[in-house]
Amino acid sequence: MAESVWMDSQKQHKFKTLQGRKKTDVLIIGGGLCGILCAYFLKNAGIDYLLVEADTIGSGITKNTTAKITSQHGLLYDKLIRSKGQEKALLYLQANETALKKYRELAKKIDCDFEEKDAFVYSLLNREKIEREVLAVNSLGFPAEFCEELSLPFETEGAIKFPNQAQFHPLKFLEEIAKDLNICEHTRIRELSDDTAWSDCGQVTAEKMIVTTHFPFLNKHGSYFMKLYQHRSYVTALENAPHVHGMYVDEAKTGMSFRDYKNLLFVGGGSHRTGKTGGGWQELREFASVCYPTATEKYAWATQDCMSLDGIPYIGQYSKRTPNLYVACGFNKWGMTSSMVATMILCDLVMEKRNEWEELFLPYRSIWKPQLFLNGAESIINLLTPSRKRCPHMGCALKWNKQEHTWDCPCHGSRFEEDGILIDNPATGDAKIE
Repeated sequence: MAESVWMDSQKQHKFKTLQGRKKTDVLIIGGGLCGILCAYFLKNAGIDYLLVEADTIGSGITKNTTAKITSQHGLLYDKLIRSKGQEKALLYLQANETALKKYRELAKKIDCDFEEKDAFVYSLLNREKIEREVLAVNSLGFPAEFCEELSLPFETEGAIKFPNQAQFHPLKFLEEIAKDLNICEHTRIRELSDDTAWSDCGQVTAEKMIVTTHFPFLNKHGSYFMKLYQHRSYVTALENAPHVHGMYVDEAKTGMSFRDYKNLLFVGGGSHRTGKTGGGWQELREFASVCYPTATEKYAWATQDCMSLDGIPYIGQYSKRTPNLYVACGFNKWGMTSSMVATMILCDLVMEKRNEWEELFLPYRSIWKPQLFLNGAESIINLLTPSRKRCPHMGCALKWNKQEHTWDCPCHGSRFEEDGILIDNPATGDAKIE
C-alpha cells in the first residue's frame, strides 16, 4: 500500500480497545478528523462521550488528504446561488469561513505546519465559468479575484482566487487534539439499535450517537446508499519541482491539483469513480516527466472522497426516524473544512442548541437530483453483473483496481485487499475472494 507524506512524518498515539460493556452520553463512531474534532469539542463542553474507531485514529481518509483548508470548494457558489438562492449560498460561505477561523485558533497552540495560503480554482477551457464564479462570490461580500497569471506549468483561461485560506499537516494536528481524549481503537461497530452499538469486543450504550465513518454503514435509515458515491484520486509528492505558492484545483472533475509542503510539490489527479478506471499515478508521472523533468517522486498515495448529490455535505440527524442518531458525510473532496463545519453543527445538535447552518446541511433534504439516477443505474448494473467476487455491503460485483491491487466496489466504494480483507467502508466485513 502506498504511504502518504503525513504517515511517514508522524507517529500516532495508541489507544486501548473496547472491552465489555460501556455507557456514555454520546458515542462517536469513526476516528477520522471529524470524529476527533467532535470528541474534542464535546470534552471541552463537559459532555460525557466515547469515540470508537475500527482501526487506528486518522487511518482512513484523514491520512491521505492533501490537507487544504478552504472556503473555496470548486466552482460552487454560482451554482448554489442559482439552485438554492443568495441566502443559503451566503450561509455556506459563512459556515466554511467560520471553520477556517476555528482552525486558525487551534493552530496557534499546535505545531502542525499551519500556513496561510491563497486558494485558486483554474479552468483550462472556460474563462466565462471563472468570471461567473468571481461575480457570484463577490455578491456574497467575499473578496475573490480573477487571476490570469498563475504559477503553473501550462496555460489556463484564468482562475478565481480566494485569499487567506490555509493548509496544514493533518496528522500532527490530529495527534495533538486526540492525545487526552476518551478513545477506543480497533473497535469496529457492526450493528446499531436505538441506544446500543455492538462490536466484536464489546458494546456501548449511549443516549446519542454520531456516525463519522466517511460513508455511513447503516443502510436501514437515510438511504445513503442512494445519495452517495465514492471517487478515487491520486497524489505524487515531487522533489526538485518549483513551488506554486498557493493551492490550485482544476474546475474540471478530471483535472489536476497542486500545493507545496516544505520542499515538496503535491500533484493530484488521475481521478475516477471508485470501481472504474482512470489515469491514476501513471497519468501524474507522465505529466511530471513533461512539465517537471528534473523532479523526482518522493511519495505517492491515493485517497477517496464521498460525493453528495448536490455538492453540499450531509450533516445532522441521520434520518427523520432517528432523533438521537446523527451523521456527517458527503464532504465532496473538501474534508478538512467540512469536518470542522460538521463538528460545530453536530455538537450543537447533541447539546440541543440551535445552529444557524443545520437546515442547509440537513441530511434528509430533497434527493431528486440527476446524480441520484446515475447512482441508481450504476448499482443496478453491478448488482446484475455475473461475478463470484461480491461486496458484502449490498452485493455488488467487485472490480479489480490494477493500480492499487485492490478489489473495489463501483456501487458504494467499499474496498478490499487482494485476499478480501476490508480496507474501506461502508462494508463492515471482509469479502470472499475465491
